[in-house]
Amino acid sequence: MTFAWPWMLVPALAGTVLLVLGYRRLSARQERRRQELADLGLVGPAPSPSAHGWSRRLAPTILLAALALLLFSLARPQATIAEPRREGTVVLAIDVSTSMTATDLRPSRIEAAKAAARRFVQQQPSTIRIGVVAFGDSAVVTQRPTTSRGLVLAAVDRLTPQGGTAVGRAILTSLSAITGRPVLASQDPGVGNLDSADVGYHGSAAVVLLTDGEDTSGSDPLPAAELASVAGVRVHTVGIGSPAGTVLQVDGFQVATSLDESLLKAVAATTDGTYFPARDEQALRRVYSSIHPGWTVQRAHVEVTAAFAATAAVLLLVAALLSVGRTGRVV
Repeated sequence: MTFAWPWMLVPALAGTVLLVLGYRRLSARQERRRQELADLGLVGPAPSPSAHGWSRRLAPTILLAALALLLFSLARPQATIAEPRREGTVVLAIDVSTSMTATDLRPSRIEAAKAAARRFVQQQPSTIRIGVVAFGDSAVVTQRPTTSRGLVLAAVDRLTPQGGTAVGRAILTSLSAITGRPVLASQDPGVGNLDSADVGYHGSAAVVLLTDGEDTSGSDPLPAAELASVAGVRVHTVGIGSPAGTVLQVDGFQVATSLDESLLKAVAATTDGTYFPARDEQALRRVYSSIHPGWTVQRAHVEVTAAFAATAAVLLLVAALLSVGRTGRVV
């Protein structure tokens, strides 16, 4: 038990002591007065102190306890309680390669991906932590998982396209964001040998990979997907673009680019995730239904002033009823 205003404990304690002393003084005065009236023959003899002493003192004792609780509630007592809650982590891995400037999705692939990411962020409950990974030739965590939707949306808005596409690195960097420590390949700089990697188990986490799937790293991203599967992390892939593709002008050259759905479907299937085409407006909404938040326990300070006051009110009522039943009056 802690107190938001601990300095109020001094007057509360002083007030309680004064109440007790005042009650004892009043009781002694009433006993003397009754004895004087008994000596004059105006009332019957005073009962012995032991005769039903507990019943005579019960109502005043409850009244004093209620007043003491009211005084101590002025210090705003707080209790530390364990609050179970369901939490999960989602990493939005967004392709920022040059091919994402293609306009087979309007106004462009990158803007369509950012719009889809924004909608997804805005639909999530506050207990879900969201991180952002931007990937091109390499991948970087631009926003660590957080419950602040403003920070996540700002990270999405800052994304600009450049470079190639390394899907394997995107998955590994997303796992790094989830685990809170680097997840590195041991050989190949693209993906490499992941047999010895140990990332633990994170069944309440998922990756949403928004990309055209046109991997240019020269490395197979499926080993990274297999590592995510071992860690219990589902990778849901969202295809940005069209299978028919389009032609880009890059540094004076014409470059053909098209959506590689087969790769994205393979990555999703490896992790027990789902592939969604970006043209499906309900795609990202269905991603959340496959995320399985886990139970966590957080300790929180909760003010219990109202509980103290309510208890005091109940005790006051009980004291009043006992007093009326015994003496015919409240006090």
